[in-house]
Amino acid sequence: MRTRLRRLLTAGALALTMAGTAGAVPAGAATTGTTATADGAAAAQSTDILDRLEAVPGMSLVQEKPVDGYRYFILNYTQPVDHRHPRRGTFQQRLSVLYKSDDRPTVFHTSGYGLSTNPGRSEPTRIVDGNQVSMEYRFFTPSRPDPADWTKLDIWQAATDQHRIFRALQPILDRNWISTGGSKGGMTATYYRRFYPEDMDGTVAYVAPNDVDNDEDSAYTEFLANVGTDECRGRLEAVQREVLLHRDDLVARYEAYAKENGYTFTTVGSADRALEVSVLDLAWAFWQYSGESDCASVPVADKATDDELWEYVDLIAGWSFYTDQGLEYYTPYYYQAGTQLGAPSFDTPHLKGLLKHPDVYEVRNFVPRSIPMEFDERAMRDVDRWVHAKAERMLFVYGENDPWRAEPFTVGRKAKDSYVYTAPGANHGANIARLVEDERTAAVASVLEWAGLAEDADSLTAAEARPQAKYDAKLDKAGKDYYHRNRHGRP
Repeated sequence: MRTRLRRLLTAGALALTMAGTAGAVPAGAATTGTTATADGAAAAQSTDILDRLEAVPGMSLVQEKPVDGYRYFILNYTQPVDHRHPRRGTFQQRLSVLYKSDDRPTVFHTSGYGLSTNPGRSEPTRIVDGNQVSMEYRFFTPSRPDPADWTKLDIWQAATDQHRIFRALQPILDRNWISTGGSKGGMTATYYRRFYPEDMDGTVAYVAPNDVDNDEDSAYTEFLANVGTDECRGRLEAVQREVLLHRDDLVARYEAYAKENGYTFTTVGSADRALEVSVLDLAWAFWQYSGESDCASVPVADKATDDELWEYVDLIAGWSFYTDQGLEYYTPYYYQAGTQLGAPSFDTPHLKGLLKHPDVYEVRNFVPRSIPMEFDERAMRDVDRWVHAKAERMLFVYGENDPWRAEPFTVGRKAKDSYVYTAPGANHGANIARLVEDERTAAVASVLEWAGLAEDADSLTAAEARPQAKYDAKLDKAGKDYYHRNRHGRP
């Protein structure tokens, strides 16, 4: 296990020496990170955790909430809008600290979206019985610069946000650190390791998509053509067809529904376009959050009434989602999908002749036209190459029936102590607990070793490789929501 001294010496040097491609790390990041470390060391002199947190320059308390067995703080931290030019403005980034004790490891969590202000534990936090720092992703409100320069929303800027928070808090929480997140949070944890590989002792990335080539999406088409049973897929496809066959009546209903609720369709373009994209989302969203056991609830399309079709699409895809009001929260995600992350597309031969808007599923349609977008095809290729060849102490967990698994991260022969596991029958809620026994034991053992709680993962028995904290229904159920808050076919 690397020593903490080695990490502190190498992290700054890494930021100074990495250069060149889409992942170039400028000297400004090293400067801000080093300052945060020095300031954090001074803060560590106090004994009360809140005093130490508030002593970090740029850190301020928003609220403390009572939690049994912990102290829980919601905080703001001053971040540069542009880490390449830190003097050109700042914004307040929200984070939370679920504090257990100084002698426990820390899990650095992000959903890749906004921050839940209610306490919850991620699965690695329960495994190591540790502290948890959770970060709100930049540009999700209220962690959005004003005015918002959208060109400063990219994976390197966000990784550097995370790097600065780590450097500020590591002197206070000075045991081992493990980064984690699910879905877009799993992507975020991975990108963080790519740009700052020395910060964390390990990474657990759940259900993290890896869209290396945004123009080649045949893997998604193949996945959706084979997931589950023929009968279940057939029922979902029949519902999609039936909704489109009833398009006129259901669009009229959609427009009335929007008027009643104060919804508009400026971004997508019309209720008709919103209906079509909701129909396209249906099968994807079903497999993302449902499973074989839910197939019986899919309506028999040719016997279903318009009411039944309407209610089922609302249940699975959500009619409110593609309204302006539904999309607003997700604008930062769609912006990134259309500029760096990529987004899935798939063929729908069963809907031939029923679709009117061939471009409707493109992410450009989900971001207001006032925000310019240009796609950088280098970003994901760079991350993919790094993970495959240079990953170290990284664990990827996927769900067998989750469409996002169609394009996963892989680790090659040169990667060190890194693994990819798939939970059988699981969807986008896959986690370590749902792996088969041997893989579950190995995964937990790895996390414990990376956290500094075990000398050698290979020596741990199944009885020893178990979560160190007892299950807490309130905290651990909330933790699941941190990973999987979106039910609309997006990570």
